[in-house]
Amino acid sequence: MQTGWNENRALLRGTAAAEPVVSHESHGVVYETFPLTVLRLSGSEDRINVLAPRPLLAEQPVTAGMALEVEGEVRSFNNKSGKGSRLVITLYAKALRPWEGEDENQLLLAGVLCKPPVLRRTPLGRDICDLMLAVNRRYGRADYLPCIAWGGLARLCGGLEVGDGVRLEGRLQSRAYTKVDHGVSEVRTAYEVSVMKLEPVGE
Repeated sequence: MQTGWNENRALLRGTAAAEPVVSHESHGVVYETFPLTVLRLSGSEDRINVLAPRPLLAEQPVTAGMALEVEGEVRSFNNKSGKGSRLVITLYAKALRPWEGEDENQLLLAGVLCKPPVLRRTPLGRDICDLMLAVNRRYGRADYLPCIAWGGLARLCGGLEVGDGVRLEGRLQSRAYTKVDHGVSEVRTAYEVSVMKLEPVGE
């Protein structure tokens, strides 16, 4: 997998929906998490989990209801606890700033497709394509990010293959769904990148 042109940049502006709480500790650094709500143009909202190192939160404390700009990367990890989603998507914060203005949700990603694209059609006849993008980090790790494209862009994506490199612009969105397990239904939240623009990247 190529690494030289892999890219993962996110800029979200929204409202902290709760106080940060401790998530985990890694290499001596404590990480905390809080939900950020970001309004769409339609008026509905995405609720994104932000992960921030405690030293960053010490520089810029976050309180519930605070309007905030978050700059960072979209991260994924496999949840092996057996509870909740298997692939957990978070926004890793590298910078936090108070913000006044309209909500914003921008991603710029470049990576490699690691699963065959799935092109399908909704009951209303609209084309939709599911993609899985692998974006390399440094130190040999990668983030696996589910992406979704619509319409003519979906048909373009349907012609791509595993191993193809792409660069895309989009937004990080949340979607509620119902999971039925042993007769018990549970509402869960899935996260995906809604693709606005996409272009192939050559060798």
